[in-house]
Amino acid sequence: MFEHDEEKISRIVALKRELGEDFPRIGILVVLYNGAAHIASVLKRIHPKMMKIIEEIYVVDDFSKDNGFEVARRLKSAEGFDKLRVYRNPRNYGYGGNQKIGYQYALDKGFDYVLLLHGDGQYAPEYIPNLLEPALFDGKEVVFGSRMLAAGAALHGGMPLYKYIGNRILSPIQNIILSMRLSEFHSGYRLYSMRVLKETPFFLNSDDFHFDTQIIVQCRALGVDICEVPIPTYYGQEICRVNGIKYACNVLWSVLEYRLHQLHIVRRERYQVRSDSQYKLKRFRHSSHRYIIDAIRSDSKVLDLGCGSGFVAKELTRKGCKVVGIDNVPPEQVDNSLHRFIKWDLANLQDVPLEECFDYVVWGDVLEHLRNAEEALKASRRFLKESGRMILSTGNIAIWFYRLSLLLGRFNYGGKGILDKTHVRLYTRSSFESSIERAGLKIIDRKYTTIPFELVFESVRERVVVRLLDEFYYLIVKAWPRLFAYQCVVEAVDAGRMEADPRLEFSYVRHALRQDVSTRGE
Repeated sequence: MFEHDEEKISRIVALKRELGEDFPRIGILVVLYNGAAHIASVLKRIHPKMMKIIEEIYVVDDFSKDNGFEVARRLKSAEGFDKLRVYRNPRNYGYGGNQKIGYQYALDKGFDYVLLLHGDGQYAPEYIPNLLEPALFDGKEVVFGSRMLAAGAALHGGMPLYKYIGNRILSPIQNIILSMRLSEFHSGYRLYSMRVLKETPFFLNSDDFHFDTQIIVQCRALGVDICEVPIPTYYGQEICRVNGIKYACNVLWSVLEYRLHQLHIVRRERYQVRSDSQYKLKRFRHSSHRYIIDAIRSDSKVLDLGCGSGFVAKELTRKGCKVVGIDNVPPEQVDNSLHRFIKWDLANLQDVPLEECFDYVVWGDVLEHLRNAEEALKASRRFLKESGRMILSTGNIAIWFYRLSLLLGRFNYGGKGILDKTHVRLYTRSSFESSIERAGLKIIDRKYTTIPFELVFESVRERVVVRLLDEFYYLIVKAWPRLFAYQCVVEAVDAGRMEADPRLEFSYVRHALRQDVSTRGE
């Protein structure tokens, strides 16, 4: 039916010979359900040389109603099938549930890669080397076989027109929502590295057919590059068990659910992967980072408390500012654009070895991490110059979607955002400002941010739409900040100094006016 690519096979065999015991351990998972008519052909079409270099081929029969399990077992005694293992589930777990069992098996066996193959013959076993090649030679951790890479190939291979149209509609929508560029989301011919599966909570995914979409979303959240290779399309006499309408709704909800998870409107543990907790610079106009950066005049001395990796400090350095950062993170993780970095626990700020005074002291999304936030604020006042300003930001726990969540009995912490698991306190606008004032500071300016739409829809193609959405939402924020503001950003000064010298207040006003004119001029 399909020809083997002998050149690719020879390259892989040569690599196996070269690496010896260091050659990756590869498992081939064959998922089977009522595939008695096809399973023997599928297994026999795997090239004998591939049989020798892989660690194991294991068939997992999902409690089929036919004799596919017995057909596969009989092959175990045939020549060249000594690495074949055949298992039968005690009940039907569904397409996704069967994959979970197969991937957990691969993890328990200590394989380096697992390749998913369907037992109904829909995907050509002759293309196993095509999926292995990017992993073995280019270090790709996830490889998909795509039927859509070659124009018209899917229809020529017998894909029903309604499935082709559905694929052509669903995949672009999924790409837009996820900011990805896959040619196809719906192929079941896949290879995963064990590193990815270990860091992906795939066991929380659906047992239904949209398991495949959810694991793509998890790879997206993990920041894994998905490599696609073209594969042929074959539709024979196998029975389609997918309800098209239900499947389309499920896959669309899966990608939308991920974006709602990122917005912290819902919390889904399946999408809570390691890289989901990495913070990024928010560049859009109505963001806390943008407000902070714009509020600081060029060539100023800045103290960035809780600077993290220094992504805000890096932007300030480009404005000619001299930035000193303090945080309790490893120095090697901090950007070298900082003038100086001090590794220190902000809870004991009064003891930090720093005698300088600064034009600005920045607390960017930090106070919510401190149990003694007011004491830390008081201690930070000594770093302000006489006319210095303090800029502080935090999340607004009273935003509308958390109010709705509480109404529905939901209050789920996550990896970042307002309900970050590391937060020890939560603020409303009023409680945040009260805390600042109790620390001996006087608030002289307030700003409110929109929901971080740009981080949720970070695709370049949708940037104009995102900007319009951001501006529209900002109009709502201005009208009712207590309910709609995502974050509060305030500028404050030392109240004691202002009372001692009322003239300082006029200097703050003049500074604010100059800053406003400068910003509008940009």
